[in-house]
Amino acid sequence: MANPYFSNSPSFGKSTPQPGSLATGYQPNVQGYAQPSPYGTPPTATTDAQFQSVQDAYYGPSATAAQTGRLTYDDVIMKTATVLGVIVLVAAASWFGFSTGTLPTGLMMPVLFGGLIGGLVLGLVNSFKKEPSPALILGYAAFEGAFLGVISMVFNFAYPGIVLQAVLATFVTFGVTLALFRSGKVRVTPKFTKILMIGLVSYAVFCLVNLVLSLTVLGGWGLRAGGFGLVIGAIAVVLAAMTLVMDFDQIQRGVTNGVARKYAWSAAFGLALSLVWLYIEFLRILAILRGD
Repeated sequence: MANPYFSNSPSFGKSTPQPGSLATGYQPNVQGYAQPSPYGTPPTATTDAQFQSVQDAYYGPSATAAQTGRLTYDDVIMKTATVLGVIVLVAAASWFGFSTGTLPTGLMMPVLFGGLIGGLVLGLVNSFKKEPSPALILGYAAFEGAFLGVISMVFNFAYPGIVLQAVLATFVTFGVTLALFRSGKVRVTPKFTKILMIGLVSYAVFCLVNLVLSLTVLGGWGLRAGGFGLVIGAIAVVLAAMTLVMDFDQIQRGVTNGVARKYAWSAAFGLALSLVWLYIEFLRILAILRGD
């Protein structure tokens, strides 16, 4: 967009050179007749083209975010679809492979724990990297997909239809959270951030304690069973939804501030992380409701 001062000024507001102006190479004399300009020779096609290029720079349309390499919502959508697509494809391959006998059942536990540990390690690496790495993010998606494929197959075998229910619950939560954020009813404030950080740290500590108890004393899901398990699951779903709000806020700030397009990968990783967490929590809650 042109500078308002230039647009409103009688000296700069013209979009095309006027007869008798210096831009044409001629100026009027006192009798009103044109005479050669003392500043140079009459214009040629080259000078006309140069003048037009300067005009285009001032009065032409502004460059778009895509043209300047800045982040756009389309970039985030495409990268998120790519990451989620890898997760779904690998999950479907591992589920189909083990359920049909294409893959030997002896590999099921190695794939399950390999995907879990690999996804956890790459998740931490990507979370602390200052610059996004598409290869590491897609690697995380592949490991996570392998883990989700096996765990989903096991849950669906025990409780037919539970995977579809968990997927629907995940995307309904995503849609509701996005709608609330866009409506302005939910915003990231210092208080919101503080509550989320306290909740995430507390949940992480609980998960570590529960893991030790399940391996040593309680067995099974440990404290994540029964009514108490439902309460913990509900809290986890709320925390995961809050991380989605944080993701939406960071994406909005990134687009507004014109950050580099490469950070669309960071946004996609954050959204995938939150959605995977939501899905696992819904699987656990539905399993408890259907008989644990």
